[in-house]
Amino acid sequence: MNKTVKASIFISTIFMSIVLIQSCTKETQNSSENEGTGESSSKSSTAGTSKSHNMGQNCMNCHKQGGPGEGWFTAAGTVYDNVANTTFPNATIKFYTGPNGTGTLMYTISGDNLGNFYTTQAMNFTAGLYPAVQGKTTTMYMSTSISTGQCNSCHGVSTGKIWAQ
Repeated sequence: MNKTVKASIFISTIFMSIVLIQSCTKETQNSSENEGTGESSSKSSTAGTSKSHNMGQNCMNCHKQGGPGEGWFTAAGTVYDNVANTTFPNATIKFYTGPNGTGTLMYTISGDNLGNFYTTQAMNFTAGLYPAVQGKTTTMYMSTSISTGQCNSCHGVSTGKIWAQ
């Protein structure tokens, strides 16, 4: 074989290796492949569904880079009722640039039937975000900004549970 053919085979082999490695990697932080479409999208909880689990646990213990959970969550947690005994279904979690719902609304996540909310959508916490939890009759605001979406790493551990009514 001449040098040109050998070089073409070598480059083709490298290219195919890269394609195979890419197709076998675990889902990344902010994208997953939609089956059959080749399009990227984020995975997020949806009102009315019951696909989540482990209410009250820090979701990012598993749903992280290299973790065993499906998806790499950027924000996740559990919402409870106002007495913090039962999970609160279908709450809406909003993230603002200012306290008490001021500034710009940056992200919105719908909670599911089990009280959990989660997303793999890319979120920028660099400047700090102020969460708000909207229930059926009230909206509760967190008075301090957060720099991570690991809501259950503090709530229910060192601070009160997230709640709505």
